[in-house]
Amino acid sequence: MLDALRRVGRPRLVGGGVRDWLTGQNAKDFDIEVGGVDFETLHRALGPFGSTDVVGRSFGVIKVRSRESGAEYDFSLPRRESKTGAGHRGFAVEPDPKLDAADAAARRDFTINAIALDPFTGELIDPHGGQRDLQARLLRHTSAAFVEDPLRVLRAFQFAARFDFTLAPETVSLCRSISHTFAELPVERVWGEWEKWATKSIKPSRGLAVLEETHWLKHFPEVAVLRGTPQEPEWHPEGDVFTHTQFCLDALVALPEWADANAARRRLLMFGVLAHDFGKPLTTVQAEKRGQMRWTSPGHEAAGGPIAVQFLRRIGAPLEVDPAVQALVVNHLAHHHGQTTFSDTSVRRLARRLAPATIDDLAFIMRADANGRPPLPSVEIHTRIDELVAKAHALALADSAPKPIVLGRHLLALGMKPGAEFKPIIDAAFEAQLDGAFSDEAGGVAWLGNFLRKP
Repeated sequence: MLDALRRVGRPRLVGGGVRDWLTGQNAKDFDIEVGGVDFETLHRALGPFGSTDVVGRSFGVIKVRSRESGAEYDFSLPRRESKTGAGHRGFAVEPDPKLDAADAAARRDFTINAIALDPFTGELIDPHGGQRDLQARLLRHTSAAFVEDPLRVLRAFQFAARFDFTLAPETVSLCRSISHTFAELPVERVWGEWEKWATKSIKPSRGLAVLEETHWLKHFPEVAVLRGTPQEPEWHPEGDVFTHTQFCLDALVALPEWADANAARRRLLMFGVLAHDFGKPLTTVQAEKRGQMRWTSPGHEAAGGPIAVQFLRRIGAPLEVDPAVQALVVNHLAHHHGQTTFSDTSVRRLARRLAPATIDDLAFIMRADANGRPPLPSVEIHTRIDELVAKAHALALADSAPKPIVLGRHLLALGMKPGAEFKPIIDAAFEAQLDGAFSDEAGGVAWLGNFLRKP
């Protein structure tokens, strides 16, 4: 395909695929920019290689699905972009086959994304110093046009977390200058960047640091208010709740099991850790404890649940994310609540409260929380978490909630007719099941018979 394009124009690999290749990652995005050719000639040249989808003639972009591999590739002409209105979409795009490399790359957000590769010679075309910034682990804007698209600040947020990069001081200044334009962004685009942060980060704390230093943290007040919320130094020597949350997020991605988690689970766990102390700003007070005045946050778990949902709605998360994140936040201190051992009943009830999250999910949150208090050791806490997980596995409840054994069909089998009395009977049976009164269908039917015989 590239050989055919070379006969009509000048193909070059561009964008994130080149960046990922240079950093030793698997390149998944294959974008090819073809200079020196008009749109119609490019379209004809690509026709023999697969089905083509003209994204927009005015944008000069053609998607091709390979007949051989099924893979999709984006082909485009070099183009100029100019701001015509407010928002992420307020741009006029003008394809220009004769545009030189520097001008073509200037429309990209960061220098690390503005490197092109000649696929035939291996030459890197890097007019804006992207290789230098890659080596320095620095995010730097490519041109002053950066300020025309507010989404680029959120891209900086998730890129910093994904690659553990810092933001160049001059780019920080530009981001601050457009903080007021956040409202122009559609919520679905905001969610797109938060989701990448949640699923792809290697240093999630860096993303929060970028939001703070660019003054964009204020657009996410549930997170912003963590800064300055005090914690008792004896238990949290690392600092305030914002700092603790940063340590917890980095501790989460450092857990060995994190690498094996799929994207949906990573998303759940990352937001569970981010939100686990959202209730502290509302509940933190100084009170006497162990003979001296200390900072405490009584009830912050329960208080944080609704705030977590409020945050998820603010960033446009899918609705199905809410119940599991809220359950993890509300129950994240279940291993601290006084019992010396975890009884079967307490674990059953915890698994039920957590649904649709699981005890295995909760263990991730607890371990990240425990490890987010450097330099305090957490051996005792991890032992407690291990005990909880072991009990949950023994009860086959580590990755699912208990399911009711006694159902409506059992009442029908006893000759009862459907009616309003069904639900309270089934609910009572489930409570008895959680308390250990029975563990299988035969036991449930026997319990039901006794229950119905009671006066």
